Amino acid sequence: MAHQQFKTEVNDLLQLITHSLYSHSEIFLRELISNSSDALDKLKYLTLTDEKLKDLEFTPQIDIELDEENHKIFTVRDNGIGMDKEDLETCLGTIARSGTKNFLKNLSEESKKDSNLIGQFGVGFYSVFMIADKAEVISKKAGQDKAYKWTSDGKTGYDIEESERDTHGTTIILYLNENGKEYDNRWQVEQITKKYSNHIAFPIYLHYEKTEYGKEGEEPTKTPTVEQINSASALWRKSKNELKPEDYNEFYKTISNDYEDPMFHIHTRAEGQLEYNTLFYFPQKAPMDMFQADYRPGVKLYVKRVFITDDDKELLPTYLRFVRGIIDSEDLPLNVSREILQKNKILANIKTASTKKILSEISKLQNNTEKYIQFIEQYNRPLKEGLYSDYANKEALLELVRFKSTSVDGWTSFKEYKERMKEGQKSIYYITGDNETLLRNSPLLEAYAKKDIEVLIMADEIDEVVIPMVGKFDEIDLKAINKTGAADEIKTEDDKKSEDSVKPLIKKIKDALGDKVKDVVASSRLTDSPSCVVADENDPSAQMAQMMRAMGQPVPDVIPVLEINPTHEIVTKLSDIKDKDLIKDVSFLLLEQALLVEGTALKDPSAFSKRLNRVLKMAL
Repeated sequence: MAHQQFKTEVNDLLQLITHSLYSHSEIFLRELISNSSDALDKLKYLTLTDEKLKDLEFTPQIDIELDEENHKIFTVRDNGIGMDKEDLETCLGTIARSGTKNFLKNLSEESKKDSNLIGQFGVGFYSVFMIADKAEVISKKAGQDKAYKWTSDGKTGYDIEESERDTHGTTIILYLNENGKEYDNRWQVEQITKKYSNHIAFPIYLHYEKTEYGKEGEEPTKTPTVEQINSASALWRKSKNELKPEDYNEFYKTISNDYEDPMFHIHTRAEGQLEYNTLFYFPQKAPMDMFQADYRPGVKLYVKRVFITDDDKELLPTYLRFVRGIIDSEDLPLNVSREILQKNKILANIKTASTKKILSEISKLQNNTEKYIQFIEQYNRPLKEGLYSDYANKEALLELVRFKSTSVDGWTSFKEYKERMKEGQKSIYYITGDNETLLRNSPLLEAYAKKDIEVLIMADEIDEVVIPMVGKFDEIDLKAINKTGAADEIKTEDDKKSEDSVKPLIKKIKDALGDKVKDVVASSRLTDSPSCVVADENDPSAQMAQMMRAMGQPVPDVIPVLEINPTHEIVTKLSDIKDKDLIKDVSFLLLEQALLVEGTALKDPSAFSKRLNRVLKMAL
């Protein structure tokens, strides 16, 4: 038996858990019960579907044993699927998720106090080291002969050796530290279990010695007592009328590894051609792995109350991956495999109906402005993903997504923008980029502001991908003002006259800049700034090109269109200059300062600096 070290990430995480979360240390019991419940779920499923285990008879249960006299040992035992040596190594010796190290590195001091991090990387078991100096895990896998014991102090590493256990399942023995002794009494255990695990689908039995007092002068007697301390009912199968808000909240915490109450929940029972129950929750805060490729799906699938899987990313659309909850079908076969699930018409219909129900409930949430802002702050971006991935629900999603604006504070919708549109306005205008402050200060907004035309500020990088694909809202075109076409709609007769006046200058600037620009045109959208850059209607914007390169896609260099303000003093004076070198320097400076304002890095900062110095010298 060789002593093995934890990986660095595990050590860091254990330090974080044991030093930052003592105020939430009671969640260790929730985590252990949740793990036992999962083990029972898996074995129950296998006894129905695995030929080798079909004859295995077992009565699923979880047992908690106390040492109330000495307050030294706390035991949680189940008769579930159990673990072999490899399982113990994988589940308890490592954290099998990517990104753990970076997660810990970037974790802010404030979020270190948030117990929601328990479970974010599948580390619920490690919470025992908040209350224990040592943990032993004795486990025997169903269908196997050997049992193994995993031992650790949560600091130096762990040992695995052969052991003895009468039946399949897992026993966890905790050697309590000073912080853990408060939990070694039946009142605490019963209270915590009812708080977090009352609706675990299996009975939880508490073993303790009941003290009985006789007549005065007689010694009290202690009787070994076993008592069930949870309701062991499938909450999602109950009628809404039977349940209180706290029932829903407690159950959410047992399935989500979240310490906070959910934002809201959706409880549905469908009867008729298809019969199923669903219970969906929206976390107060977006899951930390929501934008990771290996995110953990949050919905569990049951068939007739038998757990099937909690690792299927197809139960709901990808953009709803933040939803937590249960789908329980009466119509699927119990031996349904992962491959069958992906092609199953029953599950496809449940998915379609559930998606529409979720979007419908989100739509109702709009009636509560404060609550909806809270929702949008967390989940606006995933909903936008749905605009290009879920065509069937595109119209519903267009009503739900929100954007910032030049005309109102906070968030606004396409529908609200449409209601504010000017008479005769043909399009919904927007500007995209990756920095809201830069966008709000963009010279491209000047003419729209002067004409009191609202522009939506789209500073989320996904907007670059989604909005051009959407194209319209309620038959109204969506037009990016950082593309060439949008300016034509706000052009006045005065703008057209100004264009004619600078045609000779435009030719000079084109000659000076050469292939650095796709075109040079007179601008109808500038009032205060001398120049700006826009993308050709058929080209990706600079931000889009940058995103495509980051994804490894080949992208030709995006050559900008330079717009000059015919009425700006720099431009009018440049028209009278004959010095070709000065015209070239000023032309490049007009281009380069416009690129900088847009947030685009210059390819040759040194040349820019030299040009700027030459012009400054002449000005002085």
